[in-house]
Amino acid sequence: MEQENIAVGLDIGTTKIVAMIGRYNEYNKVEILGIGKSKSLGVHRGVVNNITQTIQSVQQAVQEAETVSGIKIQDVVVGIAGQHIRSLQHSDYITRANSEEVIDTNDIEILCNQVHKLVMLPGEEIIHVLPQEYKVDGQSEIKEPVGMYGGRVEANFHVVVGQVASIRNIGRCVKSAGLNLDRITLEPLASANAVLSQEEKEAGVALIDIGGGTTDLAIFKDGIIRHTAVIPFGGNVITEDIKEGCSIIEKQAELLKIKFGSAWPGENKDNEIVSIPGLRGREPKEITLKNLSKIIHARVVEIVEQVYLEIKNYGHEEQKKKLIAGIVLTGGGSQLKHLKQLVEYITGMDTRIGYPNEHLAGDSDSETTSPLYATAVGLVMNSLEHGYYNTMVKEEAVQEVEANDSLDAAAEQREVSKNEEPKKSIFDRWAEKFKDFLDNAE
Repeated sequence: MEQENIAVGLDIGTTKIVAMIGRYNEYNKVEILGIGKSKSLGVHRGVVNNITQTIQSVQQAVQEAETVSGIKIQDVVVGIAGQHIRSLQHSDYITRANSEEVIDTNDIEILCNQVHKLVMLPGEEIIHVLPQEYKVDGQSEIKEPVGMYGGRVEANFHVVVGQVASIRNIGRCVKSAGLNLDRITLEPLASANAVLSQEEKEAGVALIDIGGGTTDLAIFKDGIIRHTAVIPFGGNVITEDIKEGCSIIEKQAELLKIKFGSAWPGENKDNEIVSIPGLRGREPKEITLKNLSKIIHARVVEIVEQVYLEIKNYGHEEQKKKLIAGIVLTGGGSQLKHLKQLVEYITGMDTRIGYPNEHLAGDSDSETTSPLYATAVGLVMNSLEHGYYNTMVKEEAVQEVEANDSLDAAAEQREVSKNEEPKKSIFDRWAEKFKDFLDNAE
């Protein structure tokens, strides 16, 4: 029963699908027990566009993680991104019947529930309702109103919205791969959990997660999420540009980008040349590294400027919204040479590369602590924090009891595990409704 607190994160990305299994060690750090990776074939810019291929890729990643760890995966927390994601600010309030009683979690839940009833555009659904600051009877800047007295409770919310069809397609892929979908989490929030420190979130920081199909942005200030955005460009567009600009195949373009690519053309001399084998009996191609970095530079500047525009829209120039901790780059695209310097040059903000090692156990291997796995690590952390555990071990324990012909003991076992479950949030109940919907859809 010691493995009961095992959690699984499933990152369904545009270039890769990662299944990661983890648990807390005795020092309350996340220990990664197994990781499985497969090439993502049915996802374009963060959105599933081929169900069958995505199911196969998910099964492959899950199988690999199971083989490495020796643990059967059943329940997963899944990340969601894609160009259909948008966020908005909303304020709401409740008037309490009895102001002589202290505010409890139930009042906050009622307030959040009201926001969930907001009328969205056709085909859209609320993914997250994240409270920012509260007001109690006009007293503002309250971070935690529970335990206070008051008749009117107001709050500012950060609401994340996505397309219903895209969310359901992800649900369908997970279910068809033989897994239970425990929770859907916005990917930039998961990445932020994995690579940002609490001090950075307090000081003000912009997390830029450069993936294959999308670039995700999450802005924190005073420890609170302030803004999220998904830009529909990522590392794949750079590869596409190299492919077109150098007239080579995609596989070669990707290798060129990883091995010799740089975001800063001034670094390469004119006589630095790389030779690429020609296709089937054709002459090899010679490409100058200066030309390669010019192609990369043009596209990276475009992506960074779009992200910077989002940061400026948040109001970064204003003194009270200043992001003191600057920018943190993560995701596979952040490994591009000289990207940090280019981002600093364009934005004028301090920049560092974010590695997801802040919350990982000290003996984690270098592969796991790569920015490539920031989202997957964040999803495992999210799962552990909210008590979404892989139920395989629990069920084996129940079967063991039943094998002894003591059905009463088995019922008791189930009752105990039911009571141990954390209090369900609004989002959990939404996820349950979503599961019911998927069952009925069949």
